[in-house]
Formats: sequence, C-alpha cells, structure tokens
Amino acid sequence: MVLQRIVKPKTQKGKRFLEKREPKITENTKTALFLKGGNTSITVSQGLKELKYIKNILRPFEDETPLEFFSKKSDASLFMFGSHSKKRPDNLVLGRMFDFHVSDMIELGIQNFKSMLEFSGAKCAVGTKPCILFAGEPFDQELEYKRLKNLFIGPVVEQVRLAGMEHVIMITAQDGKIYLRNYKILLKKSGSRTPRVELEEMGPSLDLVIRRTKLASDDLYKQSLKVPKAAKIKKKKNISRDPFGSKLGRIHMQKQDLGKLQTRKVKALKVSKKDKANVTTGSVKRKNGDRSNENSKRSKTS
Repeated sequence: MVLQRIVKPKTQKGKRFLEKREPKITENTKTALFLKGGNTSITVSQGLKELKYIKNILRPFEDETPLEFFSKKSDASLFMFGSHSKKRPDNLVLGRMFDFHVSDMIELGIQNFKSMLEFSGAKCAVGTKPCILFAGEPFDQELEYKRLKNLFIGPVVEQVRLAGMEHVIMITAQDGKIYLRNYKILLKKSGSRTPRVELEEMGPSLDLVIRRTKLASDDLYKQSLKVPKAAKIKKKKNISRDPFGSKLGRIHMQKQDLGKLQTRKVKALKVSKKDKANVTTGSVKRKNGDRSNENSKRSKTS
C-alpha cells in the first residue's frame, strides 16, 4: 500500500500556507513512542518491556488519528506498536511521522523471540551507541526493505572512540525473514598491540516477517528529506579542505612591484661607507683598464 501523492498548490494562498509549514531548520533528536495494544502476547510484552512501552488500545492500519495525536503531544517522529490477535499473532508495527502525520508503517510478525535474560554473560551499559550492520540483497533492491533499513538507522556519529565500541546490532534479510541479533564486543589479549575481537550474543534475539506495509509515495518521501535553505551550508569560493581536515584557501592578488618592496633591515646585510667607496673605485679602475686594452688592440691592428 502506498500513500497518496502530494498535490502541488495552484493558488498563492495555498503556496503561503505550505511556506508556513516548512520543516525545522535544526531538527531535534528523534524520539520514539513504544505503544502496547489492548491484546498482547507474552512475547510482544516481553519484547516491549526491554524497549520501554506505553499502553494504549490502537489499530494503526485502521485508524492513524491516535498515533498522530500522541506524536504531536510527545514531539516524537518514530513509533513502535505491539499487539496480538488470532489473525496476526505477536505483531509489531514500526513507523515514522512527517509533519505529525504517518509517513511509513511496516507491520512485522515475531516468529522466534529470545529475551536478554536467556543469555548469560555481561550486557552493555545503558546509553551505549551501537554499531548497526545490515546483510542481505533485499535491503538494496526491494522498496519495503529499503524503508525498513532507513527506520532502523539512527543518528550518524562522526567521531567514534574505538574503546567505547561495545554493542553490535546485526540485521540480516534472508529467505523472506529478517534476523535481528545483538552482540557484545569483547576485546581479548592477542600477544600484540591490537587486541583480538570476539562477539558474544547478549539478546534480545528476534526472527521477523514482513506482513502489511503502508509506505509514502516517492514525492512525499522526497519532501520529508528536504533540507531548509537556512540549514544548508553555503560553499565559499576558493576554500577547500585536505584529507586531514585542514582548511586551505586561494587568494587572488594583483601583480606587485618588487622594487618598492620593503625588506627587513639587518645589520649584517648593511653596506658600510668603506665598502661603498671600494665598490665605486673598483668599477672606475675596471673601466679605465678596459679602455687601455682597447687602445692597445687598435695600435696592433694598425
């Protein structure tokens, strides 16, 4: 299912109305709502307990109004809704908002779930930034998987401290299923400076299947990705950066007269009066000597 396309305004009044609804210049950190339906199974409840949840009786695919209300009230752009029914057991719905309206929704069915309590070993500390890895051709070829991948991806971190890399989320798409695994990174001695890296599964572990989808159209999706003009960094002419991050600039100047260039006066480079006199007398003697040589040559030829 694909949502309706954006209708471009045909009047000045419509254009002014859309201009007022421009996106934020600097967006805040995205927050997510975790919602629990009226009927849920132990699997869904345990899964949402580990991700935090809010109880509400909702049916996202039938009525989006309550979700949009909670999104606007909490200023949340992402949501995860859990429910359970005979027709759709162990159900999870992932989605996002654009301008406090539902943009994308993907319904997933949990076929196999293992809690963090079933895995022995240490767990990552709260607030640890994970490294997310995706494997499988569907994430690059199929539209539903592309949007789902975009939903899982969090904020991009520019600088990473390798010693603080403790958590890895591995998401694999294979044979119509999505396998979500969580690993803890262990750094062990290797006999050299670089440690030996090992992964230890710490949970939760989920096997998911895509059921229903409700995706935004291409033009609505492009509209949600649009960056305001005020937030765009203007490129400055003749300024660039090298691979190390140093700022380089090119300056254009007029041709200079080097004869009028004032240099630094150093005592060692100054010419004394005696040197000036020797230079002048030496040049005069050379000139006289050159003339005598010319006269001797002329007399010989004659």
